[in-house]
Amino acid sequence: MTRSPGRRCLAVLVHEVRSPVAALAAIAETYKDRRLEASARGPLVELAAAACRGIERLVSDASTASVRLEEVEVGHLVEEAATAAVLEGGNVRAEVDADLPLLRADPLRLRQALDNLVSNALRHGGSSDEVLIRARRTGTAIQLSVVDRGPGIPPDEQRRVFEPGVRLNVKRSGSGLGLAVARAIAEAHGGTVTVESVASTGATFTIALPIR
Repeated sequence: MTRSPGRRCLAVLVHEVRSPVAALAAIAETYKDRRLEASARGPLVELAAAACRGIERLVSDASTASVRLEEVEVGHLVEEAATAAVLEGGNVRAEVDADLPLLRADPLRLRQALDNLVSNALRHGGSSDEVLIRARRTGTAIQLSVVDRGPGIPPDEQRRVFEPGVRLNVKRSGSGLGLAVARAIAEAHGGTVTVESVASTGATFTIALPIR
């Protein structure tokens, strides 16, 4: 049965709000630990505030094609995404090139896209293997890549993974919307999302955003 546009929009909203809610829950669990040093509480509060802003934005505007551009430090965004994933129990590391230029982008939407790619990598890449989030400049674009060491994606399936509702492994949890949302956000910024994968060696999803 084909979903109506309203149902598709609602499905995207429900899917996207799960990530910041999960981040808030992880932050709350960490914050209430009495052994936590006072110096570590400030960054947790900042992460919680960022998650709340993300939820507010999602609720007020569920359209993934809507972006509000501002000057963004992409490296900081990548490090935030890695920190949030680690708080939720993921084995995630950030690798950011030095001296990346500021990017005209929507920071909340880019975090959505990154969080979706990281969630996908953790779900399919194996629980113990490290997931890498990498930010680098290549010519006139900034590339944000999420690398996992999972089983990989067959060549004939690599294009389909970005279609809404597609789940290559129905036994795993997920709505099949995460990669489609990431693609919509990248395209709304004038960029692209691509995947490179070799069997048994993992997959690399890359958001390429033009430097304006």
